[in-house]
Amino acid sequence: MTTIYLLRHGEPDYEPVRERRWPGSMADLAPLSARGIEQATEAAHQLATVGAVKLVSSPFTRTLQTAGIVACRVGLLIEVEFDLHEWLPDDTFGWQDHDEVRIFLADFESSGGEWPPDQQRQWEPLSAVRQRASAALRRAAASISGDGSLIAVTHEMVIRALTGETVTWKGRFRQIDSSQLP
Repeated sequence: MTTIYLLRHGEPDYEPVRERRWPGSMADLAPLSARGIEQATEAAHQLATVGAVKLVSSPFTRTLQTAGIVACRVGLLIEVEFDLHEWLPDDTFGWQDHDEVRIFLADFESSGGEWPPDQQRQWEPLSAVRQRASAALRRAAASISGDGSLIAVTHEMVIRALTGETVTWKGRFRQIDSSQLP
């Protein structure tokens, strides 16, 4: 059994995205804000004592920057795990701004995170997030030989899908055991 530390990325700074008027998924290129860097640094300090032997991260800029700060502190290389990416509000990637994402999120929440029976939505159901993230973490944990824990830098909706917690804080982590993965 491997202990997994699910770390939510630090606070992002969407201003460079807004300035450039980049649409939709281009927002995933937003870097951390100054506060986000502080949050990642604090998490790195706390995670330095957990005996991690592996560090995986979502491919988004805010998670990779958070993971970079952690990696420097704990002395590990970052392995990009694509399936730890954030929830997809629109699987066509056609959304233009955060207002549209909020509309998809409201529908997601009113549906309990799952598509209503006999209906399909553009947003990714929570069960699909759980399935892909669990598979990614099982792969990462299986590659650890001997003792040691795993740090996974990811997103709020991924942590929600894995733990059931509806609120996670930027730059904070949650500990689970690999045996708890759905």
